[in-house]
Amino acid sequence: MNAQVQMQSPTTPVFAGPVLNDNELVRRHTELVQRIAHHLAARLPASVDVGDLIQAGLIGLLEAARNYSGAHGASFETYAGIRIRGAMLDELRRSDWAPRSVHRRLREISAAMRALEQQLGREPRDAEVCKLLDIPLSDYHQHVQDASQCLVLSTSARDDEDGDLDYPSTTDGPQKELERDEFRRELAEGIESLPKREQLVLSMYYNDEMNLREIGAVLDVSESRICQIHGQALLRLRAKLGDWAGQDGAE
Repeated sequence: MNAQVQMQSPTTPVFAGPVLNDNELVRRHTELVQRIAHHLAARLPASVDVGDLIQAGLIGLLEAARNYSGAHGASFETYAGIRIRGAMLDELRRSDWAPRSVHRRLREISAAMRALEQQLGREPRDAEVCKLLDIPLSDYHQHVQDASQCLVLSTSARDDEDGDLDYPSTTDGPQKELERDEFRRELAEGIESLPKREQLVLSMYYNDEMNLREIGAVLDVSESRICQIHGQALLRLRAKLGDWAGQDGAE
């Protein structure tokens, strides 16, 4: 990625404390960009350059500094974190690092999970999903690990062509605000319905910002096993939130 961050003339965003211009907001939060980039890169293939993520994140940080108003009560760091991560995800999608065939298989697994849960009235077992899809258990476990790298757990209701749930733009209107509120409610309910170990892994990964190796050390299991648990949790959530992800009938 060759795009360069161009600093514009200062504006005056609303910010708790002294009034800061764009350049000062960017300078004070560059460490946030690096932290988000390294956290995201920890679950991506080695071919993904963390420097590209940081550069994309800096552009997202600059956009956040230009557009932040504080109208919704969120701190600048919270608002900027959303824009930074969204910019990094956009860069990953432009880079096309994950084959579409991988996303297609993950959609199929999520759809199978959803159908079995509705049929059985409980979370389906791995063997039941494999039987419905007619795939070996070893292939299923590999797909689950792929999910840990390919699926994105966000907190808004906008979806893209791969079925990931993405962050909103700053131009979203009242209807999008309502959709996001409804999505967050259903996301919280979906997480609460997951098996306890999957809930714990998600909490440690997204709330505590621990990487998979650190979580494995805490739970005394391998990093590969944590990757599976994480991917399984994301696939279950995608199945539960299928109406938001637009997965049914996807190509």
